[in-house]
Amino acid sequence: MKAMKAMKAMKVMKAKKVSVIAKGKHARSAVFNGTKEKTYTGLKKTDLIKSKTGKIVTKKRSAAAKKAYANSPISAWAKACQKARKALGVTGFVPVGGK
Repeated sequence: MKAMKAMKAMKVMKAKKVSVIAKGKHARSAVFNGTKEKTYTGLKKTDLIKSKTGKIVTKKRSAAAKKAYANSPISAWAKACQKARKALGVTGFVPVGGK
């Protein structure tokens, strides 16, 4: 009678590889906070910045918005209001315009 072959050893299961790509609604915040490496669109932490309102936006978008605001009529109006307030010595809330 032939001797039985020894059984092959079972392979050890590998741990699941955790993704470095952030997905979903809070993807940018995950990348910005450093828990993930990049967004699914390929944005890294070096590409992101926090806006004045607290949103995480790209540096490119932030620069474009600042440039657009600088040449807009609303920025000229804001500067004029500041100048007028200084000239009148106004502090605190004062409504401008209206009826």
